[in-house]
Amino acid sequence: MSDRALRVDEAELRGLLDGRWAWARERARDLLQGEEFAPVHGLSVDAHRARVLTQLKALARTEIPAYGFPESVGGRDDVGASVVAFEMLVADMSLMVKAGVQWGLFGGAIRALGTERHHAEYLADVLSVDLPGCFAMTETGHGSDVQHLRTTATYDPATEEFVVHTPDESARKDYIGNAARDGRVAVVFAQLSTGGTEHGVHALMVPIRDGDGSPATGVRIEDCGVKAGLNGVDNGRLWFDQVRVPRTSLLNRYGDVAADGAYSSPIDNENRRFFTMLGTLVRGRISVAGTAGSATKAALTIATRYADTRRQFIRPASDGEPEHEVRILDYLAHQRKLLPALARTYALHFAHEELVTRLSELSRATERDEHAQRELESRAAGIKAVATWHATRTIQTCREACGGAGYLAENRIPQLKADSDVFTTFEGDNTVLLQQLTKGLLTDFRESFGDLDQLGLVRFMAGRVFEGVIERTAAKPLIDRLIAAAPGRGEEADLYNRGWQLELLEDREKHVVEGLARRLRRARRDGGDAFEVFNRAQDHVLTAGRAHMDRVVLEAFVAGIDRCGDQATAKLLNRVCDLYVLSVVEEERAWFLEHERLSATRAKAVSQAVNELCRGLRPYAVTLVNAFGLRDAWLGAPIALGAEHARQGDAAPARD
Repeated sequence: MSDRALRVDEAELRGLLDGRWAWARERARDLLQGEEFAPVHGLSVDAHRARVLTQLKALARTEIPAYGFPESVGGRDDVGASVVAFEMLVADMSLMVKAGVQWGLFGGAIRALGTERHHAEYLADVLSVDLPGCFAMTETGHGSDVQHLRTTATYDPATEEFVVHTPDESARKDYIGNAARDGRVAVVFAQLSTGGTEHGVHALMVPIRDGDGSPATGVRIEDCGVKAGLNGVDNGRLWFDQVRVPRTSLLNRYGDVAADGAYSSPIDNENRRFFTMLGTLVRGRISVAGTAGSATKAALTIATRYADTRRQFIRPASDGEPEHEVRILDYLAHQRKLLPALARTYALHFAHEELVTRLSELSRATERDEHAQRELESRAAGIKAVATWHATRTIQTCREACGGAGYLAENRIPQLKADSDVFTTFEGDNTVLLQQLTKGLLTDFRESFGDLDQLGLVRFMAGRVFEGVIERTAAKPLIDRLIAAAPGRGEEADLYNRGWQLELLEDREKHVVEGLARRLRRARRDGGDAFEVFNRAQDHVLTAGRAHMDRVVLEAFVAGIDRCGDQATAKLLNRVCDLYVLSVVEEERAWFLEHERLSATRAKAVSQAVNELCRGLRPYAVTLVNAFGLRDAWLGAPIALGAEHARQGDAAPARD
């Protein structure tokens, strides 16, 4: 440690965080202003829904919704810009979700699964919100298990129509955004059959309301009612009673039905076709991770600014300093609450930015890269899970860190907590997503393509000699170079050595994944029932997923810092990165101790280092949250406002 103070340029730091699509973030800051987009609280459900629809239509008059749509309908054809601009709608997360349903899920499904005629017929009206729509996938009896949905779409060649039907209560479409009040058409996912042959899940455009707003013939609509949060979104339930739609209503990019009922598809294998169709919708999962990140950043900004001004208890006069009340952020216990969470938020930001970049690149590719697509889907599952769990924990911590002030509705944190809580289960239950991620690690994304069920995984592993493969992030040369220069994992290695940190998390991931592979193979070869083999190993499966994501997120953070051109900013971010990785090691120290990767003395040194890093970062805490670039008006929290909150604080020593 040196005694030099870091003089960090907040604009430089914000520019690095804004990243490749800085222009889209800055444009959102310019456009999303005024009372129309200001946070509100205390509205009735009906008033909140009406306000959000008004906001959605106002947003439609800006350029933002068009970012992700094709140029043929007036769009910009930039999926990355669309995702990051969407994240900026943090002033009311009901608007964020409603926009995601309209343009991301409904419009995104038409774009990804439809063909040019669907684009020409629907997308302009989707953009303008002249055609409000729904994404009707989830059913009461089948949420994450999309492949076994029970809604049917049976082709009738006599009339050239599909008959969409809900066979029983468990097959009703449930929790569908835009369904209860505003939606007029739904993209309905159903089991398609023609000529007595089933062809798996496909998507169709199905009108759910007539021109006067009443339910369409054969369609039953029910309001899900008041929720814990996001009450500006009109979630509803849908039933279909022999509803007929034209043959052309089928979104037929991956499967088509001719007038005589003949089925055709560019992908012969039904499993592969299903997962290819589902993979085109990965943008929604990536957007949820970004949305969770925005909520986390807002809560941390409010709580950190408050902690920088709120005073509690007297510090006696000493060393020439007069007696004074202590800012609560000067207490180590308070730093321990907020700063490791802030460090993880930074790490997840860079990991998410890398994921959005991959999404953008694949969306522009002229040929489909199956391996890259599967890797993207797997990584999106993992980022979504860890980012939304982190949001839930951190927003609660921020609420507690603000005491009674954090419990007041006017200070936003209760609403952020209520609105973001469901993120852990929608767009995929997090536990299921981590299992999907781990399955991808075991099969290396290739050998069992399209077969994601747990029984197939167990059977596959039973006959395979597993060789652990570490899938690197985009910064492979940098990471390999740092690890190669590491002094090893011995007691003499510097805790702050980046190569040592990277190697430690990589070693943990490799050990856990290889151990899981051996466990599954051994149990299956011993004659164990495939379901029981997998079920008994679920704790191990989830540990493998988390270990993988800890390593991936660290690598993304390191790569992000490497792009920084300002020396002081890079030094500060390196310290934040140290806090992220060492707080992860501290959290998981039981594993590292049990597996003899750390001695007891070393584990204690990790905790001491976390304390040291918290103290060192305290003066920069406000700068770090201000760099998120969330407008004060979007935060809408009186405890986060005021001139004093903009101060950086006293300089702290920098570590070379």
